[in-house]
Amino acid sequence: MGRMVRKQVYIEAGQDARLKRRAAELGVTEAELIRRSLERLGHAPGLPPDPRAWAEARAVIVRRLHLEAPQTGRAWTREELYDDRLRRAAPSAP
Repeated sequence: MGRMVRKQVYIEAGQDARLKRRAAELGVTEAELIRRSLERLGHAPGLPPDPRAWAEARAVIVRRLHLEAPQTGRAWTREELYDDRLRRAAPSAP
């Protein structure tokens, strides 16, 4: 471990409660848990922004917005569908 630097931070009450609880669960100090979290943050794989990918995604969305789906109208109601399913699932009388 390198040279330690003292830091004072402000966190929300809920964050403090979670920090205390998790540190107790792991059997480490709150400071150690914060250090571990910062280490993980530094090594977290991140994807660089890809403007081309965003442009392609936007183009797909725009195309989908302009799709015309045929409106055939349905010949059943939700209640009829549920009734039919219940009827099929009900055991037949002997």
